[in-house]
Formats: sequence, structure tokens, C-alpha cells
Amino acid sequence: MAGVPAERSRFAVVGGGIAGVTCAERLSVEFPLEDILLITASPVIKAVTNFKQVSKRLEEFDVEEQPSSVLEKQYPNIKVIQSGITQLKSKEHKMFTEDGKEYGYEKLCLCAGAKPKLIFEGNPYILGIRDTDSAQEFQKHLAKAKRIVVVGNGGIALELVYEIEGCEVIWAIKDKAIGNTFFDVGAAEFLIPKLSAEKPETATACKRTKYTTGGSEKEGRSDTAADRLGSALGPDWHEGLHLKGTKEFSHRVHTETLCEVKRIYLQQEFIPLKQASLSFPKGKQNAEPDRGQNFPFFSALWPVYVELTNGKIYGCDFIVSATGVVPNVKPFLDGNDFALGEDGGLKVDEHMHTSLPDIYAAGDICTASWEPSHVWQQMRLWTQARQMGWYAARCMAADSFGESIDMDFSFELFAHVTRFFNYKVVLLGKYNAQGLGSDHELMLRCTKGQEYVKVVMQTGRMMGAVLIGETDLEETFENLILNQMDLSAYGEDLLNPNVDIEDYFD
Repeated sequence: MAGVPAERSRFAVVGGGIAGVTCAERLSVEFPLEDILLITASPVIKAVTNFKQVSKRLEEFDVEEQPSSVLEKQYPNIKVIQSGITQLKSKEHKMFTEDGKEYGYEKLCLCAGAKPKLIFEGNPYILGIRDTDSAQEFQKHLAKAKRIVVVGNGGIALELVYEIEGCEVIWAIKDKAIGNTFFDVGAAEFLIPKLSAEKPETATACKRTKYTTGGSEKEGRSDTAADRLGSALGPDWHEGLHLKGTKEFSHRVHTETLCEVKRIYLQQEFIPLKQASLSFPKGKQNAEPDRGQNFPFFSALWPVYVELTNGKIYGCDFIVSATGVVPNVKPFLDGNDFALGEDGGLKVDEHMHTSLPDIYAAGDICTASWEPSHVWQQMRLWTQARQMGWYAARCMAADSFGESIDMDFSFELFAHVTRFFNYKVVLLGKYNAQGLGSDHELMLRCTKGQEYVKVVMQTGRMMGAVLIGETDLEETFENLILNQMDLSAYGEDLLNPNVDIEDYFD
């Protein structure tokens, strides 16, 4: 804007999610006399609270949405600008925001996250769940729904399908088994009974406090406001939402495997076709035509119909697209020659540099392009967003001081702890034998309804593990993967419940 001088800052961070906020907090500590700019399109920021180091590499924390004033009070040298970025001029070290302002920087970290990968854009009956606003929109739709179709097999889909009550759920996944991102078929089989079981009356208490933005219920939001990305959801995003449809039953989930969405029809498009959609399958029998009173020759009427690649057609009230995310790089590409990874993220090296001078990236927006440890891989998860944001700030500081820095130890071993279907789930190393080829073997221990333990072995060494339930094995297995000790001599005793494996390796 002519006549308005640019605001300059030594350090600027874009994005109010976990990566961005963690990066800004760390920079604030490293440079207490410098103003740190945090530019975010969302009126709330995501903060890590109740941080707990479970083991050397495993960490648990709560995620709280907070007004930016809480962050500014805690870190007086952080200045939060609530506006989206319209343009980045990397050569000039400048950014322009939606409110027409200009900001200069010496070093910049892009932490703008990712956006939902919708199966079809622009269809009013397709909801993508990514941030708090879209989760609340989903809750409103669900309150009037008798049946929904959920498409996708990642973390949000898993939690959604488990949490929904009083509504028929058709769950369409392209894999053989549920939770393919996190589990193998055995773990999926262990979890499936939970989908038909009654959920406990009192859900586990959630420690995360919620802060919702005033005015988010206003009608007539502009397209730009509706399309604006908020920060990603927290690990317990469904807590506090009333995920109940119109019917009086707990779970009713039918899974269609090895299929994708072929076509979506609105009601007015579907009626002239005179095709039958299917009723909700009961038990093992195949679904029958979903007959309605007014159209006995034909289907009961639904607002929208989903045709799957396996030939089946289901009518429903709406569709949830939970098919993953794509890095939110678009606002930064115009006029800037960023190197991009195969997944569309900004490529970063082992010091979180992008391909452009003085620009770093962390979290979901970036693609790790360094040679990774043999037991680490990037996944767009909360834990990695926090680790990357913290490490990026340290790299920015080291570069400012002209110092060298070693890669943070959190990138030595993939380690993630979460909850699915009310079970504690720990994933370590190459937990699904990622990239190991056929030269590996699996060892399993399973107690129905209690625990599922799988380890991935290669040439006698542990390469990864999945622990579901309260196994208390995470620290021991973490050490065994990192130490790469030859365990051939222990054979099946490695998972023998009567052998205290921790005593072996203390």
C-alpha cells in the first residue's frame, strides 16, 4: 500500500498451528530483545500444554486453542498479526497480507500447515474436516442425519467412525483393512469389535480446554472467510462435540473395502436414472435395494448418492471426505522458485532450510528431503509438527549466530503415541515395515480386547513396533530399535508375556 511503510522484523513465522507457535515461542526465548512476528489467518492459535516426556523419544501433550492474546502475554516479544498472506516476495524479503499491509523480515519460517484433500470440490454435500470451524459444521449436519458416508482411512476417519452414534455410517476405504496408515490387517482385526460394541457411558475425561471464536456462527460468511484455513485439529478434536445423529442406537458401521468414490449424484440427478440405491447392510447379508414408500419401484429418497468403484450405490444425508491433506503451499509459490517434494510440500534440508535463502519451513507444509535415519519417516502428525517447529527455530538462531548445529535427536527414531477406539496406541520406527522389502519378519502377541503387540524384525534386529493397549513395552522397544542389538538368541521369548523383557535389557 503506497505511503504505508513496511513493518520490519528480524524473525517472522507464518502459521498459528503447533509448528508455527512452537517456532515463535522458541525464537522468543532465543532472542528476548527482538520482536518475533507470528502471522496467522486464524483468530485462535494452537498451544502445546501438559507436555509429558513418556520416554526419550516419545512425548505426549495436549493441544489447546487459545486467543492470541494469551501467547502475547506469555511471550511479550511475540506480536501476532491476524491476516492471511496474499503474496511473498522472497527476493525482497517481504510479505503482503489480506488487510493490505506489508511486512519485511530477515529470516522467515513458513508453517502454514495443510488443507483437506476433498474428493470433489464445490459440492455442498461434501464436508472436509480439518479445523475447528469445519468440525462444528460437521456436528450441525450430523444432528439432522440418518445416514452418512465417510470416505478415507486416516486418523480423522478412524476417530470419526468410532465416535458417531445414532447414525448409519457407510465407511468407504481403498485398502483391505481399516487404519492402513497406522496398522496392518492384524491390528485392524483387533480393533474392529470396538465398532460394534456399545461405547462406555462416560467417556474418558478430556484435559484439553476449548476456546471457540466469537462470531463463528454468523451467517453470510464471505467465500474467502469460509475457504480460509484454520489450524489443524487436535488429537482429541471430537471431545466437546455432540456427535449424534437422529436415530436411537449406538454404533452402526458398515465398511466397504477396496473401493473409492466413482461418482456423486444429487437427488435431482439420481431420480431420472431409475437406479436402486442400497439399504444399510444388516449382519453378513448383502444390502437390499433401499425402497421408499413413494417410489416402491425405486429407492428411498436421499439428498445425495454415492456410487463406489465396486458398483454399489448408497444414498445418504451427506459425505465426509477424510482422504488426507495436501501441503498449503499455494499462497507462497507465485513468483518464488521453491523446490517442491513429490507430495507437493516445500522441500527442506537437514536444517529446515527451503531452497530459497533465509526461508525455512516446518510442519505439514514441508517435505523432509534429507537422507533420513533408517528408522524414521515423515508423517504429518502433531508430534512431528512440534518437533520441526522447535528445531527450525534453533536452526534459524544458529544461522544468525554463524554457528553449526547437529540434527535434533527426535529425527533419529519415528515415535508417536495416540489413542484410537479408546486404546493407547504407540508406533515406533518402521512399524509397518515401510521400505524394508520382503526381507523382514513379524512377531505378534495379541490378547483379545486387551492388547496387540507387533514387532518388525530384520536380520535379528528390531526395526519397528506397534503397541495397542497398556503394554508398558514402549521404552524397552524404543531402546532396542535404537541400539540395533542382535536379538536372534531370544527368539519367541521376546514377546513371551511370562518373560519380563525389561529385565533382559535394563
